[in-house]
Amino acid sequence: MTLELSRTLNALGTLAVSLVLVLAYFYQLKLYELPCPLCLLQRVGFVAVGVGLGLNLLYGARARHYALMLLGALFGVSVAVRQILLHIVPGTGHYGSPVLGLHYYTWAAICFFLILLGTSIMLMFEKQYENGSTEQRFGGSTLAKVAFFIMLGLAALNAVSTLIECGPTVCADPPTSYKLIDELGNNN
Repeated sequence: MTLELSRTLNALGTLAVSLVLVLAYFYQLKLYELPCPLCLLQRVGFVAVGVGLGLNLLYGARARHYALMLLGALFGVSVAVRQILLHIVPGTGHYGSPVLGLHYYTWAAICFFLILLGTSIMLMFEKQYENGSTEQRFGGSTLAKVAFFIMLGLAALNAVSTLIECGPTVCADPPTSYKLIDELGNNN
């Protein structure tokens, strides 16, 4: 695998993770389905995967960047499977609207599994680690730059939206409103 192909695959992976987060924000902001604490933790897993991909885009592919992706995906899949198991018992209900018949946490588990699989496959191609010290950041790729900054913006948005939803304390389960906005409104 060439350096260029590796960079392109990492950029496409970053855009795919960004799409998952954008869809989560769509459900949160447009459909007013606030993410539960487990959903927020799954977003942390996606952001960690995005950070690993972003580091590959910024500095070139490194095994430690892929390791960060694997750790983020392992964390995310464990949280998603926990949430699936909480809702698998008859009568326990579900959380959020289904998308194509599956809930967000089920899709998250599938996505994290695919990330684990894809990252493991990418680790097998050693030529991508042969970075020259003169290579520019992002490898001169516009796609890599765009993907990196979209992911960076979504990671910041995740931090801000979580703070607004939960405030400086523990998140409500299930969440019913944006705690920080409510607290600011009650003080006036």
